[in-house]
Amino acid sequence: MYMQIRYFLTAGVLAMALPLAAQTNTPSHTDHDHDYCYDSSASQAPAAMTLGEVRKLDPAQGKITLRHGPIPHLNMPAMTMVFPVAEPQWLDGLKVGDKVEFTVERPHGAYKVTAIRAATNPNTGPAD
Repeated sequence: MYMQIRYFLTAGVLAMALPLAAQTNTPSHTDHDHDYCYDSSASQAPAAMTLGEVRKLDPAQGKITLRHGPIPHLNMPAMTMVFPVAEPQWLDGLKVGDKVEFTVERPHGAYKVTAIRAATNPNTGPAD
């Protein structure tokens, strides 16, 4: 009988301790910073240069409008779109009609041009 009492007491203590252990080891939803969450709708493939054509420049706002081909790592089809640029001085020397190669990232949910240069083969254009 002593063994049965000991068994039930041990089982009871374990039954009460397990939920407490689960609560203390599991982080709550507020324990992480949403600024570092990745966009789950886009693949995690590395960003590649995309071919585009400058349609409009807005140096005061640090934005560029590009007609571009597909951007696979963002699951984005070919289109014309306005993008902010990481460094507004990158717009210096560009003009409407220039063919460029650029990289777009989505670091905190917003698209941003993170690299841009003159196209190495300006005779081809973006397909849209």
